[in-house]
Amino acid sequence: MGCFLLTVRHLILSVHSVLKLTEKRCLRLARDLIFKDCCTLTIQMVLLRNFFKLCLEPFCIKVSREVSLTADGFLPEDGSGCIVGVEDLPEQESVCVATAAGDILLCNLNTKQVECVGSVDSGLSVMSWSPDQELVLLATGQQTLIMMTRDFEPITEKQIHQDEFGEGKFVSLGWGKKETQFHGSEGKQAAQPSAWDDGRPRVTWRGDGQFVAVSAVCPETGTRKVRVWSRELVLQSTSEPISGLEQALSWKPSGNLIASTQEKPNRHDVVFLEKNGLLHGEFTLPFQKGQVKVNEMLWNADSTILAIWLEDLKVENSNPNTYVQLWTTGNYHWYLKQSLHFGSLEENRLVSLLWDQENVYRLHILCQGWHYLFYDWHWSTDHGLGENSQHMANVAVIDGDKVLVTAFQHAVVPPPMCTYELQLQQAVNQIAFHTDPKHSGDMAILDADNRISVYRYGEMNDPTVKTGAVGGNGFKAAVETPCLDKTYSNEVMNPLGLRFLTWLPDDSFLVVGQGQHAAQSVLHHLTAVPHAAGTEEECLNLRLSVPVDGEVISLYCSPVTKTVALQLADRRILKYLWEAATPVLEPWWNSSGSAVQFPYRCVQTSITRISGEEVILGLTDRCRLFVNDTEVASNITSFAIHNEFLLVTTNSHTCQCFCLKNLSVKALQAGLSGATAPNSETLRKVERGSRIVTVVPQDTKVVLQMPRGNLETVHHRALVLAQIRKWLDRLMFREAFQCMRKLRINLNLLYDHNPKVFLENTETFIKQIDSVNYINLFFTELKEEDFTKTMYPSLNDSSNTQPCQHPDQKKVNLISFSYCRYCLSILTAHVKKSPPELEIALQKVHDLRESTTPDVQAVSAEEALKYLLFLVDVNELYDYSLGTYDFDLVIMVAEKSQKDPKEYLPFLNTLRKMETNYQRYTIDRHLKRYTKALGHLSKCGPEHFSEFLNLVKDQNLYSEALKLYLSDTQEYKDISDAYGEYLSQKQLYEQAGLIFARAGIFAKALDAFQSSGSWQQALCMASRLGYTKDKLSNLARSMAGKLVEQRKHAEAAILLEQYTQDYEEAVLLLLEGALWEEALRLIHKYDRLDILETNLKPAILEAQKSQLIFLDSQKTAFLRHKSRLQVVRQLKEKACENQQDYEVPHCPELELLSETSSVVTASDMNSKYSHSNSRISARSSKNRRKAERKRYSLKEGSPLEDIALLEVLGESVRAVETVKDIHVLLKQLVLFGYDEQAGALQQVLEEVLQLMETSVSEIWTPDLQQSSVSPVLGPNSTANSIMAAYQQKRMMPPVVQDPEVLTPPKFNKNLQWKLHLLQ
Repeated sequence: MGCFLLTVRHLILSVHSVLKLTEKRCLRLARDLIFKDCCTLTIQMVLLRNFFKLCLEPFCIKVSREVSLTADGFLPEDGSGCIVGVEDLPEQESVCVATAAGDILLCNLNTKQVECVGSVDSGLSVMSWSPDQELVLLATGQQTLIMMTRDFEPITEKQIHQDEFGEGKFVSLGWGKKETQFHGSEGKQAAQPSAWDDGRPRVTWRGDGQFVAVSAVCPETGTRKVRVWSRELVLQSTSEPISGLEQALSWKPSGNLIASTQEKPNRHDVVFLEKNGLLHGEFTLPFQKGQVKVNEMLWNADSTILAIWLEDLKVENSNPNTYVQLWTTGNYHWYLKQSLHFGSLEENRLVSLLWDQENVYRLHILCQGWHYLFYDWHWSTDHGLGENSQHMANVAVIDGDKVLVTAFQHAVVPPPMCTYELQLQQAVNQIAFHTDPKHSGDMAILDADNRISVYRYGEMNDPTVKTGAVGGNGFKAAVETPCLDKTYSNEVMNPLGLRFLTWLPDDSFLVVGQGQHAAQSVLHHLTAVPHAAGTEEECLNLRLSVPVDGEVISLYCSPVTKTVALQLADRRILKYLWEAATPVLEPWWNSSGSAVQFPYRCVQTSITRISGEEVILGLTDRCRLFVNDTEVASNITSFAIHNEFLLVTTNSHTCQCFCLKNLSVKALQAGLSGATAPNSETLRKVERGSRIVTVVPQDTKVVLQMPRGNLETVHHRALVLAQIRKWLDRLMFREAFQCMRKLRINLNLLYDHNPKVFLENTETFIKQIDSVNYINLFFTELKEEDFTKTMYPSLNDSSNTQPCQHPDQKKVNLISFSYCRYCLSILTAHVKKSPPELEIALQKVHDLRESTTPDVQAVSAEEALKYLLFLVDVNELYDYSLGTYDFDLVIMVAEKSQKDPKEYLPFLNTLRKMETNYQRYTIDRHLKRYTKALGHLSKCGPEHFSEFLNLVKDQNLYSEALKLYLSDTQEYKDISDAYGEYLSQKQLYEQAGLIFARAGIFAKALDAFQSSGSWQQALCMASRLGYTKDKLSNLARSMAGKLVEQRKHAEAAILLEQYTQDYEEAVLLLLEGALWEEALRLIHKYDRLDILETNLKPAILEAQKSQLIFLDSQKTAFLRHKSRLQVVRQLKEKACENQQDYEVPHCPELELLSETSSVVTASDMNSKYSHSNSRISARSSKNRRKAERKRYSLKEGSPLEDIALLEVLGESVRAVETVKDIHVLLKQLVLFGYDEQAGALQQVLEEVLQLMETSVSEIWTPDLQQSSVSPVLGPNSTANSIMAAYQQKRMMPPVVQDPEVLTPPKFNKNLQWKLHLLQ
């Protein structure tokens, strides 16, 4: 959808010595312009008396080398000779020259020597080198072709005119001979030669140098034929005689088409031939038949632009006009993008033009008057941006003397179709939209004659404006079209002397012109002059001309900030203060106070604000995006600014959107680099090669263009949600609802965006929606989840959300209550409540049926019931109606269902005969509402208590049953007895004991407490049962034994001391449990100091030895596992490197595969482990727990050996950390004089702890911790974040089910366990 913009660098060659010679002689320049090392250009000059080879330095503007061709007599001095070919040979530092006389000369540019390397007696008409300069093809005067090597050794010689078709001859299908077939309305004489053809052969090579095409005049028919030859000069194909085929010939570098021109009876066409000689496509030149002739046709290096050099044929009393046209194609349509008119002056007449081989969009032109120009072009999209709701998002496309305008706000029309087209008198070169947001649809158009035509929107109709795809027979276009307002003329001699036309908000214009010197530009500020009577065109007044020290290569005016920024060739950025009393240019300063300069030249610039600072954005032709002078990304193919959003397309075929309101440059850089997990709003996949055309303001449409030219509209989720939030803030519920419904945005956002405002404007919401179906749709999607925190978090972290006034109530219930004034919506609201209020909904239907004064506009009971059946299953609704105990309502629902009356009528009749409570019990039990059934059954009397108790036992409704009876009743005691037995069966002995004790069943309570180990409660129950002292002592000794088995030595010692008076046994139990201080207390309490020597001291010495042995074993195991972990990690790193070395190289076809294939492949890496998990899942719970403890194997070479080592090392650290409780043991050792043993134990523990603390950072590395902190999968992950995370990793890490394994263990630094007296 783009049109060409350009940078013109106009150099006037001031070679004074040469110019003096040419003033006295008739100078004519041949059509050869070649380059040497991309910085020196070689120009062939043919003088009447002297022949020279000049090498000019374009940026130095001086003659660097001069080689005479007449010194050794290679060319006559009288000017009768002619040069037919020139080729620069960089490797030989020479220039090869072919003369019409047949000489092939090699001119050394260093020694200035000229050597004749060969000669053809019959003369030469063409010399053409292959693109790789390995072969040279010569066309001789005898109509032969000679193929030679780069060393000028002949390979073969063939006649140009061959009778055979070639190796690619077509297979005859028996449809008759060519001579007997129909040849058109003019018969067999239709093939006629062009009148102005010079008769010379033309040669063009394919881009890869494998084939060469030769166009020559057939001596039999007089018309041209194109023959395609192989590299070995073997004829491949011959074109049929084409009437009017002309001399211009150029093979597209991509190799699929050969371009030429054809003069037809009523028009002049550019035609394309395939390699087999058949015609394949054409387009018509914008000239009358016989008006112009085509001198040359040239493709640029990437085959995207076709340059055509034309010249007038019939001119009386003046020189012919010269033109250069640039044509491009898209969607099978050829566009004339630029037209350069060089006029009829002799000095401006073209001599040669050439595309640059390295800079594919640079065109070099040499004129007769020693004017050398070269043009830099780049693709740009001309579009309008503004706030005007009628003329937004207009995109203009240059197509010759037409401007195709598409209004994307109203219709997305693929090119070459359009909304409407503007017809101008001359070919268009530039388009500028008005930068005033209120007039963003107005256009200023600069044509090839440097006239500026201004089109504005108004009520007048313009005959030059025609509707395009939106108009047709019987169809009235709803799009307003502009009309021609004014036309301004300018007197500029050089083609495209005015460039970068910009329409400022105050209706003035900015254009860039050429300065007095080659590296200077002038910024012209133009204003309109009042219209003079009697003139058709108006003039522009030059308000100010500001010289620019440098070449301006881009100019941009922001419609928001009204700032004008210029980019110079040296990448400096200047700001033009056009609103000042005296406009001036100043450098663009960044926030740090330094002048901004792009690191590379940018072909697209824009101005926006990032975190409140005004910045300039630039995009290079190599996909590098800059913010001021900071590079933020290197994979951007296009970008666009939309309000506070930045949209970009990337080489990875994604479209990303960033909110710049509260975003820093570093955060933008991180987001574009993919370092952060992509939010579901910010990124979406797009088609390969997509570029942004425009973003429709006040809308959500993003228009993308594909490489083949077609368009695609996407609604980026970030823009959609931002626009919806704006609509909701303005209470525009209808627009928001329609957008959300169309783009499948969850309707919960209507409420969650601002609950308080939504509830306060329920009536406004109903009036704007004005559809019962839409309101019901809203209710059906309601959920208790807050979607602003889960699915649709805000990008700019700024929200107008106000907290709900009723935070304790559920969202669905709040909304349902506020909308209970509308019948069907009432039903929907009750159904959507949590839990659903189906009984109330059914009662509403029943009330409608019983209503005696029905409203005309109200919904009938049948319609309401039918709608309710749409929301709820009929069987479920029947059960709910039965649960209302209203048999009339039950029958009404049953009649709407498919139930057989024989099924439900007997059941209902049986229920009618029952007592009310028992009837409702029967209904509740039928509906499995057992809690309600218990309530009704409890009211039926003692005769039904057995049935009551059986229901309680069957459904385990003990707690509900206890609430129905008083605690002093026998029924309460019977229910408690059954409840206690049930809890005992579940091994909940303590809870069972509480139930028994509460009901006064003390014997069963004692057994339950004794089984649970609650010795305090058991002793209480023994007291309630009146146990004797001996019986109580036996009970205490029995429970003490069970407590010792549970390693509760302290509690067991209390029982033995207080209830059995066995003090010695109590002390021994304390020593067994390492409760040194409590044992020492009892020894002194009962004066048993003999136990110190017999039991206490040996026990603490034995504990000291066992602790030393434990610490030594832990230290040895820790060092062994640590060293093994290092070896395992080194092996895995080598394996990863080897896998990367054998990785499949990147190719475009791989991106067409499913994105999930990488995930599947990664999971297959651990197929062995996955298979073992499947076996584990089938085991019993006990075996499964045992297997989970062994899920990481320490066997060398196992897939998860490193994880197993991490787990074992963590267990070692935690085990040693628990040893810190030896503080009490150390005190006892010191107390009894064992300082040496205590010191040894403290030193060993300190060394082991120090070893482990220093090893933690080596074992649990930071990257390992990072992977455990931010998992790929999880409740907050999105599809985009998961895919991005997998694409960033070449191999999936093994799945670790326990994240604690990857987390380093913690050391308790606050625990003071050391004794300072031992240090």
